[in-house]
Amino acid sequence: MDSDQLLEIGRIGKPHGLRGELIVALTSNVDERIKVGAEVYLTSKKKYVIIGSKPYKKNFLVSLGGITSRTEAENLAGELLLAKPLEDPNIKWAHDLIGNLVIDNEGNQRGLIVEIHANPASDLLVLEDETLIPVVFLKDIKDNKVFVDTPKGIFQDSQSCE
Repeated sequence: MDSDQLLEIGRIGKPHGLRGELIVALTSNVDERIKVGAEVYLTSKKKYVIIGSKPYKKNFLVSLGGITSRTEAENLAGELLLAKPLEDPNIKWAHDLIGNLVIDNEGNQRGLIVEIHANPASDLLVLEDETLIPVVFLKDIKDNKVFVDTPKGIFQDSQSCE
């Protein structure tokens, strides 16, 4: 993965108060992304350090270093909040799966993963041909290949389930 790659972690909403606090809707499921001291970026790649953060209703109130007035905060409304990917060798992150080749139980190449859809039952790997594979069928990841153990009927050329 490109070390300069930034991932969306939230969206800046309207300002709160007069001192530059921002309402942030977190899109990451990791609240630590906006803890005090964390480095975040805007779409312009401008870097900020979080100097204050606390839960607020269903969002967070966040203070960014250098943003000290409501006017400055208003200029950031609607911006995406980005951060560098978290490093954890024991976890395979969604962004690491994009572009990997899917191999089925018989060793057939099924195509590249182009995106991942969030789904309450199980996130779905989306292949180039729009085939959807629930992540629960993922059995191994090795050398940019994702090995899946799927039931019959997932792929168009496989026999339907009985």
